[in-house]
Amino acid sequence: MRDLIEEEEGVIRVSELENVNKIKKLLMMSVNGTIHIHALRLIRRELGLPKDFLESILRKYASEFRLVDLEIVGLIDRGKEELGKAEVCVSWHKQPELSKMGVAEVEKWREREYREKWLSEFETKYAFLINLPTGFKIEAGYRERLRNWQRLPYVKPYERKEVVRVRTCGGSERFEKRAVGILHEILCLTVEKMVGVDRLVHFRKDLGIEVNLREVILKHPGIFYLSTKGNAQTVFLREAYSKGCLIVPNQIYAVRRKILDLILMGRRNTKELRSQNTIKDESHSLVHNENEQGTTDGDWVIPLLNNFKDQSSADELSKICATSQKELNELS
Repeated sequence: MRDLIEEEEGVIRVSELENVNKIKKLLMMSVNGTIHIHALRLIRRELGLPKDFLESILRKYASEFRLVDLEIVGLIDRGKEELGKAEVCVSWHKQPELSKMGVAEVEKWREREYREKWLSEFETKYAFLINLPTGFKIEAGYRERLRNWQRLPYVKPYERKEVVRVRTCGGSERFEKRAVGILHEILCLTVEKMVGVDRLVHFRKDLGIEVNLREVILKHPGIFYLSTKGNAQTVFLREAYSKGCLIVPNQIYAVRRKILDLILMGRRNTKELRSQNTIKDESHSLVHNENEQGTTDGDWVIPLLNNFKDQSSADELSKICATSQKELNELS
């Protein structure tokens, strides 16, 4: 286990430049070009950032990031830096390097749909990949509403246009679609394309998300999947998964899968060991009771063998053994 943890830390260190770009993209999506470090700290593991990212990334790349105060970080405006003023970058479109980065992952999918499937720009310009869950009940008029929503224009995550106000005509749906786009992009930046909903709440002010995130997630089951375990809720990007695994895995994800498999193997072995100890305890108890009644050692075996003289019981026992062996083979 320790070797796998060290391997994960090593992969994260190698991915330093990729992590720098992830933080840049989050800052480019923000309203004022700044983000609270506390919010980054909450999703540090989801983003694949090192534990000491404040020192190893933010302070190390002082030419890229500026600490406004102890808990706020911003992008440095290169134009004003040349003039001797290290100010936070609010309008990054004039910087060629940042302009190339300001393309959301969903835009790449739209480009492929437009070129490979020969779909019109009207159909793909503002659309999202929709994968409705199995057994989803499609009500009357749902397809039409979904088609209209897919065509609805909205201010994209990296765009700096004036955000449509909720109270304007059609503003509510467009504002909500912008929130969908931002959430989609954040999930694309994470290692496992998943993040806790309660942690996303800390980005609402910085990213200008003024809608209920949980309601948005539940309203779009073809894009997001909400997992609830107790009081914890986790949102997954549905398009990134197939049969419970990432379609396009990465190095950090691969190491974490190994750790998970090792933990699951330990649980299975623990359960098997407990069941074996239970059987031994019952056997010792049975021997003790039989000896008290004056029978010889070994007479307790006869009643147990009588229980299996029926062929069907033997077949069931063989099936159980075969199933256990199959599970062990899958773990190897």
